[in-house]
Amino acid sequence: MTQHQYDLVVLGGGPGGYVAAIRASQLGWSVACIDENAQLGGTCLRVGCIPSKALLESSERYAEACHSLAQHGVSVGQVGLDVGQMQRRKTQIVKTLALGIDGLFKQGGITRYLGRGRLDGSGAVTVTGDDGETRLDAKSILIATGSRPAPLPGVELDGDRIGTSTEALAYGEVPEHLVVIGAGYIGLELGSVWRRLGAKVTVLEALDRILPGMDLEIAQAAHQIFKKQGFEFRLQTRVQQAVVDGGRCVVRCEGTEPIQCDRVLLAIGRVPNTDDIGLDRAGIEVDRRGEILVGENYATSAPGVYAIGDCIRGPKLAHKASHEALVCIDAIAGQFAHVDYDTVPGVVYTHPELASVGRTEEQLQAAGREYRKGVFPMQASGRARTLGEIDGKVKILADAETDRLLGVHILGARAGDLIAEAAAAMAFGASAEDLAHLCHAHPTLAEALGEAALAIHHRAIHIPAPPRRGK
Repeated sequence: MTQHQYDLVVLGGGPGGYVAAIRASQLGWSVACIDENAQLGGTCLRVGCIPSKALLESSERYAEACHSLAQHGVSVGQVGLDVGQMQRRKTQIVKTLALGIDGLFKQGGITRYLGRGRLDGSGAVTVTGDDGETRLDAKSILIATGSRPAPLPGVELDGDRIGTSTEALAYGEVPEHLVVIGAGYIGLELGSVWRRLGAKVTVLEALDRILPGMDLEIAQAAHQIFKKQGFEFRLQTRVQQAVVDGGRCVVRCEGTEPIQCDRVLLAIGRVPNTDDIGLDRAGIEVDRRGEILVGENYATSAPGVYAIGDCIRGPKLAHKASHEALVCIDAIAGQFAHVDYDTVPGVVYTHPELASVGRTEEQLQAAGREYRKGVFPMQASGRARTLGEIDGKVKILADAETDRLLGVHILGARAGDLIAEAAAAMAFGASAEDLAHLCHAHPTLAEALGEAALAIHHRAIHIPAPPRRGK
């Protein structure tokens, strides 16, 4: 067995792992990064965030050509569909970005190991690859092994007809009928892709609402929009079984007739990739879900071993993992570092998009927090009108006494970009009044943020003011 020494060894080459490796190399450290996949970038780049957004964009262009361009005076005639070209475009985007990470590794002098890494105590990692085993000794070890789709008892995944997001990103043709199990981010995004391209999409959700964890008012508004788009939702529906039977998929749920369909997408969440990486040998503690327990600066219970991203507690978000990576490495280096989890945004890339940062109205109510609410509809936005994208609203929640921003929730075109302003404002402790007093360019969608902030104090300009109470 060969042996090498590094300042830092990173397990995982995803948005947490590769960012940590690059940041450590900037500090002059010797760094090794271990990943089982030939392409760096993790689930996010290979079979997650990037390929799904590529297909979402392509499918939206197709839907626009079929249904929306005529209102702009654009006639396109008969619209064709080439799913193969969509998939090739997606693949090329992933390849280009993955090669970009390879180039950054080479520039930073980061050593790449292709194989599976397992902790061998707290100060060493064994890499098992095609060439045998290699031992890596390290001053610090960072676990960034990410997550995988959560299973569901009774749902028999076959890697083709009944699959996860990985399979749903690679369909070679449009299914006639796709059943999606789970009404969260992933299920609605990938359901949107295939619905736009012509599939019947039925979404099964065990809860009484879609998008669990998002602000209820915004989620309910999105629900109505998605229904108009052609989604079929069955809420409070518990799936007992999904199998392939005679060339068709059969989904059985409690109290209802079986559903026959072409394909099934299981999208009920994600679980950490912490199996078989030597946590026991290093004495690292995990919770009942398999998530690694960490303390200050993401330190595990083993000296010199840290963990970030999807394999620890918190939302399974690529940008959260990347931010934690930067903070963790800087903290190991003795520099000031901090993650404000109250300002980590979330985005759902449906049409329209949903984006949020901070507390939901339900969370504030449960905590007994006094707050004020301002809402501005996108249909009152001049820019939204010119885009032909008037569905949705901006909702801002602020402390009733201090006016400090507590939460911002957006349903509408380009919500994922608009939420950055709200996150920045909250990070700097801004009030609703501060946001209202920003001079937003006109005409832009961002003006809706200023109007919603004004609405908190009943001063919105482009919607009627509510009746005054008292004198």
